[in-house]
Amino acid sequence: MVFVNTLWSGLGGEGHVELAWLEATLREHGDARHKLVLGHHPVFPINGFTGTYQREIGHEYSRPFWDILVNQNVLAYLCSHILAFDVQAHRGVLQICTAGAGTAHRMPEGVEYLHCVQAALDEQGLRYQVLDIDGAVRERMEWPLPDPDPAGWRELPLGDVEAPLSGCVQSGGRIELRLLGQSAATDVASAQTILTAFAPGSIAPFWLGLRGPKQTLTAIVGRQPGRSPSYWFGPDLPAGDGFDIHVTIYPDMGPGGLLYRHHNSSLWSSFTAAAAQGLEQLSWPRHWAIGHGQGGSEDRAFRGAALNVLIA
Repeated sequence: MVFVNTLWSGLGGEGHVELAWLEATLREHGDARHKLVLGHHPVFPINGFTGTYQREIGHEYSRPFWDILVNQNVLAYLCSHILAFDVQAHRGVLQICTAGAGTAHRMPEGVEYLHCVQAALDEQGLRYQVLDIDGAVRERMEWPLPDPDPAGWRELPLGDVEAPLSGCVQSGGRIELRLLGQSAATDVASAQTILTAFAPGSIAPFWLGLRGPKQTLTAIVGRQPGRSPSYWFGPDLPAGDGFDIHVTIYPDMGPGGLLYRHHNSSLWSSFTAAAAQGLEQLSWPRHWAIGHGQGGSEDRAFRGAALNVLIA
């Protein structure tokens, strides 16, 4: 365990970090089986609360700080400051925020709660559960994520398909998708559907596809009818390139529980979002479509080639 000062007065106070010391210390203990770094401020925004030096460490430190953690095989960065419980992954390293300590407020109110965390770390990895003041388990996770059974993969054909699941994902469960294809070679900025789950006559509560001139992998999640949806942003896909991306939906992780990795990498990263809730309350509809939106074959159709979607 390495404790890093994210308010170091020698560099200016709150939000400033002595990176050289952190890197040297981790290198000195490079043979440790598990490495945890602890600091006060988050590196990545939590629940949409963001601000350099105030909500997170100074933004000029964020990339080099995280590069050190990734390069030194750190398991997790543990922080507080934001009055919430939150977990997210970036290039295979977890950021876990647990804060509150009996304070009167939450970030945001009505979503976050007073809590304590029980955790175990052993040869199997990290496991934790988060308890509220009534002793109920509100969140849980195990890391690293286990790979699905190879025999459990199923191809979803293009067009309207029978949903492979419906209702809420049970605690401890997750959905993994594998997306293969070639992105559009021409200038395409309009929305392109990879997968959508919907009920006839209402806006789809889940849409996954590409949006914008950089063909950014994007998830749009609607939790309540009549309310604006939330957006989650993944990697940009270069025009005309082949892609092979895994997307996992792990509701127990909250807003950090929509993750991606490239097939040739084992490092998961959470989609970027400004939401305080994830997909834990999403009830999956019985109607799905692959390669186009709920309105039919020309509704936000995928403009690339060779799209193939598998689920496990």
